[in-house]
Amino acid sequence: MNWQDLSTPLRIVLLLSAAALLPAIIMCVTPFLRIVIVLHFLRQALGTQTAPSNQVLVGLALFLTMGVMRPAATQIYEQAWSPHDRGQITATEAWEKARPVIHRHLLRFSREKDLALMLELGHKPRPRNANDLELDTLVPAYVLSELRTSFQIGAVLFLPFLVIDLVIASVTLALGMVQLPPAMISAPFKILLFVLVDGWNLVIGSLVKSFGTSG
Repeated sequence: MNWQDLSTPLRIVLLLSAAALLPAIIMCVTPFLRIVIVLHFLRQALGTQTAPSNQVLVGLALFLTMGVMRPAATQIYEQAWSPHDRGQITATEAWEKARPVIHRHLLRFSREKDLALMLELGHKPRPRNANDLELDTLVPAYVLSELRTSFQIGAVLFLPFLVIDLVIASVTLALGMVQLPPAMISAPFKILLFVLVDGWNLVIGSLVKSFGTSG
């Protein structure tokens, strides 16, 4: 069934449903997921509690996601959206042109183990090749893979700051300052170390480069 064959009320319902799902789609099937989790881990490792605020982290993650996804978004616009907007192709044909770009992005960052799990949970036969994988299998596998990757990066970020916490805690304990929270002393040292090594540049640069060129 083509988009043009649908009645106006049904079109409105579908558009509203798509708009409601758009935030979840942006969060789950784009680099936004990995970026925002890593930034959250970084803030926890620094021990700054609410600095930067959630709004700043989400905004930064959103703009970085736009930069990473620009090649894929441009390809979808040129091959699918623009011809459909000019009436050259139908909505179904536009989706068929956009689907390989989305499929390639999701497949690139999905682990084979997670794909196998989704196939098993969905009681689906193993496809002949990767191109036969459906989006309802790819999307949750991609989310699981991104969660694993982001937690791995977060654990690595925690290690140098954990060493500082241990050193400060040992020093305060040796000096007998039991009542003084070690976190209060270690926080300035962690922030100073992070600033001296230009931490934001290193973290953001490495994080974006981990995606390569999307699309």
